[in-house]
Amino acid sequence: MLHMEVEILSQEQNPMLHRNEVRFQIVHDEATPSRLSVRDSLAAKLDKNADEVVIHEMSTKFGMRKTVGYAKIYDSSEHARDVEQDYMLDRNKITADSDAEAEADAEAEAEEAE
Repeated sequence: MLHMEVEILSQEQNPMLHRNEVRFQIVHDEATPSRLSVRDSLAAKLDKNADEVVIHEMSTKFGMRKTVGYAKIYDSSEHARDVEQDYMLDRNKITADSDAEAEADAEAEAEEAE
């Protein structure tokens, strides 16, 4: 199990976009942790669901066991999906609203094709 310590360096509220913007630092034992493990740790520290946390950037200086990064913490996963670009949602493994919505879209496309 990879051990890492998460520290919030700064936090700024952005009520218009229903989110907090957070700069953080992680001290880790081994190699730079994955984006998803950082997202999960940050979510746990901030008492949020992982799909409300979008890690935008992480940077580790060579040879250091310290990573600094920037994340956006949304009030809900719906807000994250509304605001964030698809590639960022994909990187953070935040999926579309639901399978039911995807099915409804597929049915609508099928009807248009007829």
